[in-house]
Order: sequence, then C-alpha cells, then structure tokens
Amino acid sequence: MDDIDLPPNAPILMESTRSIGYTTEAAIADIIDNSVSANAENIKIKSTYFGTYPFISILDDGEGMTGVELNEAMRYGSSNPLSQREENDLGRFGLGLKTASMSQCRCLTVITKKDNIIEARRWDLDYIKKTQKWSLQVLSMSEYEKLPLFNELAAQNSGTLVIWTELDKLMVGLEPSSQERAFSNKLKSVREHIALVFHRYLEGERDIQKIKMELNGNQIEPYDPFFSKKSLVTQDEEKIRIRDTEVHVGSYVLPHPSTLSKDELEMMGGKNGLKKDQGFYVYRNKRLLVWGTWFNMHRKEDLSKLSRIRVDIPNSLDDLWTLDIKKSTAVPPEIVRKHLKRIVNNNSSHSKRTWTYRGKKETTNELNIWAKIIERDEIRYEINKEHPLVKIISKNREKEDQKLLEQLFDQIGIGIPLNSIYDDLSNDKKFLMDDEDNIVRDAKEKIKQIESLTNLTDEEKNELISTLRETYPYVNYNEFF
Repeated sequence: MDDIDLPPNAPILMESTRSIGYTTEAAIADIIDNSVSANAENIKIKSTYFGTYPFISILDDGEGMTGVELNEAMRYGSSNPLSQREENDLGRFGLGLKTASMSQCRCLTVITKKDNIIEARRWDLDYIKKTQKWSLQVLSMSEYEKLPLFNELAAQNSGTLVIWTELDKLMVGLEPSSQERAFSNKLKSVREHIALVFHRYLEGERDIQKIKMELNGNQIEPYDPFFSKKSLVTQDEEKIRIRDTEVHVGSYVLPHPSTLSKDELEMMGGKNGLKKDQGFYVYRNKRLLVWGTWFNMHRKEDLSKLSRIRVDIPNSLDDLWTLDIKKSTAVPPEIVRKHLKRIVNNNSSHSKRTWTYRGKKETTNELNIWAKIIERDEIRYEINKEHPLVKIISKNREKEDQKLLEQLFDQIGIGIPLNSIYDDLSNDKKFLMDDEDNIVRDAKEKIKQIESLTNLTDEEKNELISTLRETYPYVNYNEFF
C-alpha cells in the first residue's frame, strides 16, 4: 500500500482553529497554565485596547525555554495527549498556547529567556497568508526589544513573555463608543475568572507552588468558592481509587446567608448567585476546570444551593474525564459517578437542613413562633400557641380579648406573604431580622418586659426566660441572657 504526505494548508487550518470557542478569560487562563507548568512564582498580565498599539501580554518568571524548546512549543500539536505527563503539567494536547492565543489575536509573539539567552518567535496570520506555508518567524532583538514587558523579562534570570497583538476578535461587533466600557468589563471578567480558576495557587496550598498574579499592576486575590473558613465540612475527604491513582472528593455546605455580612454574601454568591454556582467543582492538578454543575445527578434547587463538592483529579486520568482542548469541559466516568451520586445526596441534605434552619442550633425542646401543620398533602403555618411570648400575651386576658387575640393570630397565619418571602430568599436577600444587633437588642428588651410583669411569680418569670433561650433566634445568643 502506498501513502502520500498530506500536510494541512497552513492559513486555512490556523484560521479555522480560531473558532474553537475560547472566551478571553479562558484563553488567558490557558496561557497561565503554561506558566504554572514552568514553575513560575510571579505572573503579570498587562493589557490595553487603546492607543496605536493594542495588546495583551502575559509575563512569567518560570524556567524559560531554549530556542529548540520554543520552536517545539510553537508547533501545532507539540505533545501527545496520551503521553505520561509531569504531575504539575496543566497542558494536554500541545495546542493551548497557539489555539488560545489565535482565538483572540492575529499575531502571537513569544519571547523566552533561559541560561541567559533570549529567543523570540512569532506566528503572524497575515504573513502566513502571503507565504501559504507554516512560516514561523524568528525575531531579532531589534524587532522585540521594544515590545510590552520585554525590559522586565530581560531583567529576570529566566521566564517567558507571551504577547497578543492585532486583537481583532476582542471587540468584534462593538461600536467605537462602547469599546472602552466593554474592554473594562472584559478585564473585570478576566480578573474574576483567574481569581476563581487558580484560587488554590493564589492562596498557596500544600504540595503546590504559591503564585502571585497581577493584572495591570493590581494583585489578583483568590476567590474561594467553598468559603472554607465558615462553611460546614459534611464528611471526611473521600478517596476513590482508579488505576494506580486516586480521585479526592470533599463536601462543603456554605453558611446560611443570614449569618454573613453584605460583603461576605456578595463574595459567596459570586456574580452568578448561589443557586447557579451550586454543584461540583472539578480540579485537575489543583486548577479548576468545571464548576456549578451536578452532571445530571441532582437538580439545581433553592434548598440545595449552599452545596458544593470539590473533586480533585490527576492529569493521568484525562482520558477518562473526556477533557476538551479548552480545558473547560470534563465529564466523570461511570466508575466515579456511582460514588459521586451517593456523596451528592448526603451533601445536598445537609444544605437543605442549613437552609431550613438558617444556621441555628438544634435543641430537643426548641420552640418556634411558627408551627408547621401538615394535613393530607397540604401545608399551612400558624402562630404557635405554646410559644412563651404568646403565652405572656394571652395570660390573664378577658374572654373577649382572648377571642380577639385568637382571631388576630389566625389572620397573621393566613396572611403570610409566602410568594414574596420565597422570591426574596431565592435572590439571596439578607433579612433585617437576621441582623445580630437587632436580635440581641430584641432579646434584652423581651427579658425586661418579662421581668416587669406583675402578674407572674419570680419562678414563672425564670421559667419563661429559660424557655425563651431555647427558641429561635435567641438559641444562638444565650450569652446575652
């Protein structure tokens, strides 16, 4: 059997791969992956879309590359996705640098320094269109020394600088009058994306190098989607053995919004809100790949929106998780799904409990001002006649007053604005009655009222105060009684 060498047409293939579907945030994250794999400790992103020279540049202080290594890095398909990789390698297909960059720009320049030698290469789509070949340009110092951040690279012992110019995809379809605002919003999205996707590297974690990242001179702070310092860990980390490695699974239930400040609530909900962000958070070598999905194992419900499950996978299992080129899609294999489904059910029940009880302590004799009545398939709420405050109001009333009080309590039960309350809770509104200062002030006032009652003995007053301490929300503030 004969064969012929049939290489792809360079300009056509390179133009086609520009439409893989990268967002600007995902494309920059893909470049950062290479910096992480090169053991960088500092990564600087600089960007402007205005003036005579619009650009985006990413500089790291990693190991850098020789000329031969840089040539290979610029090759399309520079590594085999089936090959064994280093544990800290965040790449897979050998396409990220090129496809991510070209999805945003027509000209990609990479300058690198290693062993005190600087090398520079460039893919220029317009130049390739002229030559009709895979024409990788080798730049001289006079061609790259004035490029953004080059002086900082030259001052380092080693590192790599990636520069995107001719940013034709970044503002496509926008009117000139709206470009400045759109670009500012784009940079905000880039910052938020990096803060989330690389939060474990930004925080510093055991077994990984802490990395400092900045955007246009401002440091990027990590965004922890699990709000780890205040969240409930519902069970010990579980390890699922696959082949000769392990998948680690951790379960979290976020604190109820009523226990958080306005800033904390905004941080916990992120830009998408709690309901949308619930679900699995899949990490590959501590880098976040996929988040806010249950993989069809559970519905996104209001009562489970505090639930988060962290899944750590090694790069040696990429083939099982069907990882895509953009590293934005990963699907758990069947051998993992059966374990995850069990964990989902357990974690989601904890989330529902936290949401229902709003973070309060549970006690065996706790009384709530509202009583839930279930009759057949119907549910209603009414004032709890056994609540100590209701008893105080009702005690020693005239018969006619008693009747009016009961009618008032019935009307309050009938008139609960359930739809409005549900809407507010679904939108993560913080209720005024959840404010700690109000609760403490109210508790102290009620104690004074009980102590001032003349128709009760001291024993009856102490019993009422003791019962009040076990009711919501005062059960959380016993130190003020």
